[in-house]
Amino acid sequence: MKKVVVASLLAVASMACGAGTVVAQTQVNLGSNAQTPAGGDVQLSPAEYKAYNDAISQSTPQTKAPALEQYLTAYPQSTLKASVLEQLMLAYSAFDPAKTLDAADRLLQVDPNNLRALTFEVYFRDQAADQATDPTAKQAALDKAADFAQKGLAVTTKPTAMSNDDFNKLKSTATPVFDRAIAEAALNKKDATTAVKDFKDELHSVPAAQTQVPGPMLQDTYTLGQAYYQMTPPDYVNCTWYASRAAAFAPEPYKSQMLPLAKFCYKKYHGADDGYDAVTAAVQTNLDPPADFKIKPAPSPADIVAQVISSTPDLATLAISDKEFILTNGKPEDAAKVWDTIKGKSVQFPDTLVIAVTDTALQVAVSDDAVQSKTADFTFQLAAPLKTPPAVGAKATVSGTYASFTPSPIMITMSDGALVEPKKTPAKAPVHHTTPHH
Repeated sequence: MKKVVVASLLAVASMACGAGTVVAQTQVNLGSNAQTPAGGDVQLSPAEYKAYNDAISQSTPQTKAPALEQYLTAYPQSTLKASVLEQLMLAYSAFDPAKTLDAADRLLQVDPNNLRALTFEVYFRDQAADQATDPTAKQAALDKAADFAQKGLAVTTKPTAMSNDDFNKLKSTATPVFDRAIAEAALNKKDATTAVKDFKDELHSVPAAQTQVPGPMLQDTYTLGQAYYQMTPPDYVNCTWYASRAAAFAPEPYKSQMLPLAKFCYKKYHGADDGYDAVTAAVQTNLDPPADFKIKPAPSPADIVAQVISSTPDLATLAISDKEFILTNGKPEDAAKVWDTIKGKSVQFPDTLVIAVTDTALQVAVSDDAVQSKTADFTFQLAAPLKTPPAVGAKATVSGTYASFTPSPIMITMSDGALVEPKKTPAKAPVHHTTPHH
């Protein structure tokens, strides 16, 4: 199932607003010749102080960005360089993603562990990946975002001038952005195991209430369900849980887009859709499946065979497709019960589909499944070479005696095989018309 594209669920607040929580402007207190953005006295010349003050005093991002660029050009070795680059990055984020990334790159050269810059790198590179149409370019953008995300998750030391509370808030805001980027890059290259881990890390990094309202967390709850489905083999139980939880809280039309995956995974595991209402109720109160959450698995083929044998008084009356299913999937003793009802008996099959012909054998498809897939399920060992062999793909009536079978793939061998020629309809005597005499 393709990823549901739900713009309103995926949308992050515009960076002009969202940046306030991710990249808050550092407050600068200046005296006549000094400022303290780094927590200590930094002496500036009057000229540099004026240039700096003029730049940060601009009222719009569009005017502040070029003013800050001019300041950096005039004072490339400024002791305020990191602070100015951070403000430049914030200004650009309001109107120019490419220049935002350029400012973030420059800032990380000065301050490699700057969480705000790493967050912008991840956010805007992830946006670029969403817009990429070339698969190679898309994966490259996702991988680049994931690389910056890994660096961001590794940052544990706060800047000197930042309080513990502010650093923890910044870290908690950036962490889900980082986890999401790593998960998306992994899922796009079919690394479902990594995707599952990082989507779960993302969802657990925020209050559970955030996963119950339209937004990135609700969307990623659904995508986590997709990741479980894409595992090898698919994890249908967890796919059911997370896709169902996302659908439970999503508004229309997104609920209807998410439900098919949830119900598909449920039916693949359970075998039918009965009991699904219990899942819908359970996901309302838990982000993750509780320890006692269970979905009853569909009966195994061996269970189905046992049920059929116990409920069928005369096994000889079973359809040929049912007999083949039992011979293929039943326990040896169950398969033997069916085989004993037909072994050594002669039978005629009308209108079989010819799959292969040799001088000594005729392979045909008899059961509906075999005919549908155009694979042989019977081999008739011919009692004598056929004078006029049927063409492959033709229909033919054949007869023979049950001799042996192999279970998987099923192949039943018949001895004394023969092609039953269609009965010819006797020709009618010609009718002669005579002209009556008058």
